[in-house]
Amino acid sequence: MSKKYVIAFDQGTTSTRTIVFNERGTIISISQKELNQYYPQSGWVEHDALEIYKDQLETFNDAITSSGIKPEDIAAVGITNQRETTVVWDKDTGEPIYKAIVWLDKRTTGICKNLEEKGLSNYIKKNTGLVIDSYFSGTKLKWLLDNVEGAQEKAKAGKLMFGTIDTWLIYKFTNGKKHVTDHTNASRTLIYNIKSLEWDKRLLEELNIPSSILPSVQTSSSDFGSIDYKGIQIPIYGVAGDQQASLFGQGGFTPGIAKSTFGTGCFILLNTGKKQVKSKKGLLTTLTCSLDSEPINYALEGSIFAGGASIQWLRDRMKIINSASETEAICNNTPPLKNVYVVPAFAGLGAPHWDEKAKGSVYGMTLDTGREELIKATVNALAYQTKDVIAAMEKDSNKEIVTLKADGGASANNYLMQFQSDLLNVEVDRPKMIEVTAFGAALLAGIKAGVWTKNDIAKIRKVDTIFSPKMDKSTRKKNYKGWKKAIKRTKRK
Repeated sequence: MSKKYVIAFDQGTTSTRTIVFNERGTIISISQKELNQYYPQSGWVEHDALEIYKDQLETFNDAITSSGIKPEDIAAVGITNQRETTVVWDKDTGEPIYKAIVWLDKRTTGICKNLEEKGLSNYIKKNTGLVIDSYFSGTKLKWLLDNVEGAQEKAKAGKLMFGTIDTWLIYKFTNGKKHVTDHTNASRTLIYNIKSLEWDKRLLEELNIPSSILPSVQTSSSDFGSIDYKGIQIPIYGVAGDQQASLFGQGGFTPGIAKSTFGTGCFILLNTGKKQVKSKKGLLTTLTCSLDSEPINYALEGSIFAGGASIQWLRDRMKIINSASETEAICNNTPPLKNVYVVPAFAGLGAPHWDEKAKGSVYGMTLDTGREELIKATVNALAYQTKDVIAAMEKDSNKEIVTLKADGGASANNYLMQFQSDLLNVEVDRPKMIEVTAFGAALLAGIKAGVWTKNDIAKIRKVDTIFSPKMDKSTRKKNYKGWKKAIKRTKRK
């Protein structure tokens, strides 16, 4: 094949990146820009959608230039994105009517409460696979239409467009020709029916959202339009929300495979196959990456709001570390903690607890508790929260997870991965290339372009380290019992 390179746009919560992969799945170029966060009020989190586009365009140009490849050798582009973050823009001008409301934002708590009072919890769980929470896009969209002057009137007149970040980037990079999304991103909006695979009319009516504002939904590995790059047409052939892209990149298209991405948040997904498993343990049901030739699979998902974000808190707010990389040595050199727990509920508690009123807490401090103990307890919290989700998944699916595939920035921390293996009492498998999210998007695009097949994923994915449990049973039980006490005291519901 002459076209042997695939490019991934990896637009995340804290940065925007472009990564160039060759036909062996090896990274040959990365360009990255940090993304500004805006906090106009307590609990509100925003991004500048135009800044996201400009950063993505800049890193796209830079990655191609620094790699030295020719544009005509690029087979396709894949896009993976922070999910649920919501953009609404003017159909005529292409300009956002307001900043993008980020998935972490809590401003729609009142809207969520209203949905609960209307008795919609069971309907939403059954048909969207989600729970009523400000985390998801639907209530953010309603807030924008209700609070931006003239927005509701424009929307009803068909003059506004809504999208998650994938849709926004596709629209901009195709010069407004495409208003589309994929199954994975649609399934995170609270207004998409994952049983019928269409926008849910009842929920649109409840939230007063005109259907004309919504993008078309298609399979994750399909034609999303083309980018005109210096006269060369480069097709966008893959799109997936970051967590489903990660599952795909880990080879998780087969039922029974579980992965955890240790990023700004931590996200655990278990492929459950063609059957929708309805969780009784506070987990979400979502759609996995979809291919044109195959039926759609479902997954159970547990979302932990503060993963790497809690390490950023140590660095940026507490100022007790200079970089996240310091934490591994500190944790290794600090004796095992005696009942000290940090519960990083900075944006409430996610799965399986779903308590948006919970606040971050520290338990078990004594006069002996110092900087190192606080750091270690915060790192440990990532593993404890993951254990909560895995335990719920095993109960819902009636299956024991024998291996957890790990990726994301914090998975580079060997102490954390070992502690995770110890807590779960299973092997933790970390690949050599931890850029699995971007790789998943590249795979979706490359499969459509004919660069790879699904069977190639196992050959391309190389194992870096298998972490095996070393902690004795009584210590494991004692540690987790203390964590559950800390969670119980943190919850407000």
